[in-house]
Amino acid sequence: MSKKYDVIIIGAGISGCAVAWRIARYDLDILLLDKEADIATGTTKANTAIIHAGYNADPKKLKGRLNNKGNIQIKEIVKDLNIPFEEIGSLVVGVEGDDLSVLDDLLEKGKENGVEGLKIVDKEWLRENEPNIAENAVAALWAPTAGIITPWEFALAMAENAVVNGAEVQLETKVEDIIIEDDRVVGVKTNQGEFEADYVINAAGVYADEISKMAGVEKVDITPRKGEYYIYDHAKDYELNHVVFPIPTPISKGIVVAPTVEHNILIGPTSETVDSKEDLSTTPEGLKEVYTGAKKLFPELDLRDTIRVFAGLRAADQSEDFVIEAAENVKGFVNVAGIQSPGLSSAPAIADLTAEILEEEGLKLSEKDNIIETREEPVRFYEMTNEERAEYVNEDKDYGQIICRCETVSYKEIVDAIHGPVGARTVNAVKRRTRAGAGRCQGGFCGPKVVEILADELGLDPTEIKQEEDNSKILDYKIKELLESKVSVNA
Repeated sequence: MSKKYDVIIIGAGISGCAVAWRIARYDLDILLLDKEADIATGTTKANTAIIHAGYNADPKKLKGRLNNKGNIQIKEIVKDLNIPFEEIGSLVVGVEGDDLSVLDDLLEKGKENGVEGLKIVDKEWLRENEPNIAENAVAALWAPTAGIITPWEFALAMAENAVVNGAEVQLETKVEDIIIEDDRVVGVKTNQGEFEADYVINAAGVYADEISKMAGVEKVDITPRKGEYYIYDHAKDYELNHVVFPIPTPISKGIVVAPTVEHNILIGPTSETVDSKEDLSTTPEGLKEVYTGAKKLFPELDLRDTIRVFAGLRAADQSEDFVIEAAENVKGFVNVAGIQSPGLSSAPAIADLTAEILEEEGLKLSEKDNIIETREEPVRFYEMTNEERAEYVNEDKDYGQIICRCETVSYKEIVDAIHGPVGARTVNAVKRRTRAGAGRCQGGFCGPKVVEILADELGLDPTEIKQEEDNSKILDYKIKELLESKVSVNA
């Protein structure tokens, strides 16, 4: 085996990154692994980007216990790590008499979970504070502690902070087996070799059940649940002041209409059980359900203002709860599984609980002398005034070269993203860090330029640059090679 680690974390989504961030403050050798070419490429990149207040989760389940704790912690973490976040509050809107009893139940559940500031508001309050809401909206549960965040930057910020505090991140590393000797974890086998560790944390999202079975632990049973979404152009002037939910169902919070911190509007998701853990397809039926549901809340929404559709998978365990526990039959193996909504909101509390479990299992947690608590704020050129931009350009002319016109992203921002503590190596990784390609043309203008910059900065041939996954190479060959007949092309 290669270098020995105290802890290996499998899966660099929001849960894995949060755990790495939490335990990197201790004197430990930590390795965070992911099978993809970037962090946050699973559920973390494809969700509703909401920090839930915590009124919807069952108080008897981990979801209920951890949501409000995580919500409170996030308000401080976003300051330390310079993560875009807005505490705009949420509304659960009732449109008929029977809905009022549901709102009352959610209010009581929220109080039991410790959520502060909850109240039922009437039709007049709704008209004043959410002017475009449907005429038949009669009341709503108002949760002022809910907010919106950029989920992949939340994960990235924690991963970067873990790295500057000594943790290692290794991507494109797929775990093939858990190595066990005498009923104890001793390491993992991957496509990049074997890594030795005393403790292994399984935060593998929709694949968590498969990783758990590799360790001989059968307690996790994941069913992928797909949600489809629309994104609206942020340039459209449509007033939306809160995260707005319909009355929830037993398995879903319903079709949500929510602003994003980048000033887009997000509507969705559906909730469909699917067989494949790679099924990120959108469907006419699913998108129709999304739009129809959103129009019930906001009738004036227009599909002509959308710029993208996408789908994400939620890792639903059969228990419909988080599974965060040490294995009884394998010492050193800890599951952090079934992390669907409100997993994003609960992430810091999930990390705290995982650290407690590790300590109970025998891992010594001794704080380092010099912990770096903060992350330098990334330059966000698109948020600046023209005067501020001029100052940056005077300092470094590379800020004056705008690569993405839709989102006003500079050459310098892209280069910095590539060379960050957890650097971008794909086109989508650049998009997540800088928003290059996230605007109305969806990379039609800047995409080729981003490929060129990635190739130059990474010392790769442009044909080696990927959009995201292994099978997503953008360029097959160079035209010059084709003209010289050095490649064959299938007719």
